[in-house]
Amino acid sequence: MGQKTHPVGFRVGVLRKWRSNWFADDRRVPEYVAEDRRIRQHIVKRYRGAGVAEVLIERAVEDRVSVTVRAARPGIVIGRGGAEIGQMQDELSQLTGREVRIGVMEVERPELEAPLVAQDVAFQIENRINPYRAMKETIRRVMAAGAQGVKVRISGRLGGAEIARMVEMKQGRVPLQTLRADVDYGLAEAMTKYGVIGVKAWVFRGEIWTPGQRTGEVD
Repeated sequence: MGQKTHPVGFRVGVLRKWRSNWFADDRRVPEYVAEDRRIRQHIVKRYRGAGVAEVLIERAVEDRVSVTVRAARPGIVIGRGGAEIGQMQDELSQLTGREVRIGVMEVERPELEAPLVAQDVAFQIENRINPYRAMKETIRRVMAAGAQGVKVRISGRLGGAEIARMVEMKQGRVPLQTLRADVDYGLAEAMTKYGVIGVKAWVFRGEIWTPGQRTGEVD
């Protein structure tokens, strides 16, 4: 077995910030961690077509949770006249037993967000598009958007085969061990009639030498 490290967690404190920001004593930590997981699962499951890139959670006080949803299609999350987001706040309040406030941010360049790249490939596979074609088209769009490298890996019963297998496509360079390299990672699952097909995506957006400066960035 290889020694694999999550590309995002590997860069926390160097290039990336925590997706959950709060401080608690030892008794509260397990409760908050499990609660954060339930919040994220609920939002991602409900807004599967909204292109949710990540869910940021903050806890300034014990009885209040601030949730920020970064989505490629924020209109789906907000709803007509804000009705959808109000209903979601009520559902999360019942789920956690705390006051929940939700904010929505639009993803400026969805082609460079690895979770959205993985979701795109998964949706195409669910719509019975050839997995190889889905990966090739997605990689072409990501590179055209200005990425310096992209890697997509799918595994499962591809094409309904009896034996599951893994297929990977890559273009450009994806330096996973370089800390200054801004590498984003995403995982998605395609629900097919043959079973679940996993999709992993890595997107290399350039090297960051100083805060706010990225090499090879496309305007």
